[in-house]
Amino acid sequence: MAKRTKNVHRELIAAAQNLRDQTSGLTFAEPVTHVYNPLQYAWKAHAAYIERANPDGIRTLFMGMNPGPWGMAQTGVPFGEINAVKSWIGIDKAVGKPQIEHPKRVIEGFHCSRSEVSGRRLWGLFRDRFGQPAHFFQSHFVTNFCPLVFMEASARNRTPDKLPKEERGLLDRICLEHLIRVIEILKPEYLVGVGVYAEKQLKMATATMETTINTARILHPSPASPAANRDWQGTATKQLIDAGIWS
Repeated sequence: MAKRTKNVHRELIAAAQNLRDQTSGLTFAEPVTHVYNPLQYAWKAHAAYIERANPDGIRTLFMGMNPGPWGMAQTGVPFGEINAVKSWIGIDKAVGKPQIEHPKRVIEGFHCSRSEVSGRRLWGLFRDRFGQPAHFFQSHFVTNFCPLVFMEASARNRTPDKLPKEERGLLDRICLEHLIRVIEILKPEYLVGVGVYAEKQLKMATATMETTINTARILHPSPASPAANRDWQGTATKQLIDAGIWS
């Protein structure tokens, strides 16, 4: 058991380091003016999160698009709303700074007073259903497709799907390779895209694999979505039950 734990976590760490290093060398044109890679400056927290993964494999892998400015950008944890990461998951590590920081999107790590609604809703759903984080991580894990945060001069967030096609090409290939590697290591029975974009990437990944994996989608918890502001937790729970993932 100890050997298996060591091997799986080491493989996930190596995959994340490779993703970090490959994406760090990419460049993006305006309107993107700032790019944050929390796998660099929040690596200690991200590595601690990886160690939460069940080395015996999981049943369900959830995946989002990319970090939010008040979530993973601050904590290094996917959908990493600060209170959820500190108080529920139990991670609180020193966080550094991106190489070039936007004055309106300062990285304060676990001292940040802002709360990411999407992360609060997603991890709140897991907390309410499983009670203890160990019960959740026994059979579930959460990741993101892309580790980078993109911002315009105004500090407006720019999601990966809004990047020009020529910039997305190499980025998507790097992220897809990482996703396939994570799936190979954790061997989930179900893949759940948090939102349409994530589901699309999951289907692209499984299309290249020999093993068939059931893929589903839940409504993205972003407050920008009117549907998500009407009992998001109830909607997501029903979607997971309808997909046969939860009972």
